[in-house]
Amino acid sequence: MEVQLRVRDAKSNKPLAEIKGFTPTSTIRDVKLWYHQLNPKFDINRISFKAEQRGKTLKDDQTLLNAGVSFNGELYFKDLGPQVGWTTVFLTEYAGPLVVYLLFYIRPSCIYGPAAANQTYSRVVNIAAGCWTFHYAKRLFETIFIHRFSNATMPITNIFKNSIYYWGFAAFVAYFNNHPLYTLPKFGDRQIYGGLALFVFAELGNFSVHLALRNLRPAGSRVRKIPYPTLNPFTWLFKVTSCPNYTYEVLAWVGFSVMTQSLPAAIFTLAGFYQMAVWAQGKHRNYLAEFRDYPKIRTPIIPFLL
Repeated sequence: MEVQLRVRDAKSNKPLAEIKGFTPTSTIRDVKLWYHQLNPKFDINRISFKAEQRGKTLKDDQTLLNAGVSFNGELYFKDLGPQVGWTTVFLTEYAGPLVVYLLFYIRPSCIYGPAAANQTYSRVVNIAAGCWTFHYAKRLFETIFIHRFSNATMPITNIFKNSIYYWGFAAFVAYFNNHPLYTLPKFGDRQIYGGLALFVFAELGNFSVHLALRNLRPAGSRVRKIPYPTLNPFTWLFKVTSCPNYTYEVLAWVGFSVMTQSLPAAIFTLAGFYQMAVWAQGKHRNYLAEFRDYPKIRTPIIPFLL
């Protein structure tokens, strides 16, 4: 049976086109391809459809029947704007903080004065630079070789917004951590190596969780499954949290902040925790809505609390 649909603008409700020739088993992606041919100026990645004017964006693999679109119904079109690949965004986000921090680490005279580069570096400053470098080098490695993205692109404006956040905080933290007048941690080696141990532990946990998540999704697919612990002990946090990768990420920066006794690093940690908590809560809600047998004991990011 043929489905006849009207396409309206999601903002103005203005009629845009009429759709013919589709069946109830046709997917939203099929409609996107058709709309792209009708309006070539809209790349398929910037086309979004909704079943209701203020409803949620429909997924590409949803059929018209599953989307709740009737045989004489309507779809609402939204232009997502210019897009850029996720990999490009992440490479830009993560390469920037790595370069920015190391620029401050060499203590350029234009920032710290001509005599700064000749002053001795304390051990914790060198360790902190190594930890920062390791973290963002790991992120770059994961972006290229580990992560599998469900969407090919994201709005190009995000690359500027996210870069300002990551690059700006990198400069803020690096300026004080590498300053010639930097004050050593109050409790000396115990504090430095205690924080370092937590940082390394959390980085290994974060990487382990990313590997586990990668193995859930076959290459080139958008398959979604419930993540469960594997034989790797670092993944056992899946028993009580939906997003243990964020849990480990926050712990890593807590360790970094303790190790350096740095207020800017602590502020960066709090800002990151807030954002990751928001993301984790969103993903947790999606898991609960999508999977009826999703473990009820899990919380988004902090076991048993949040």
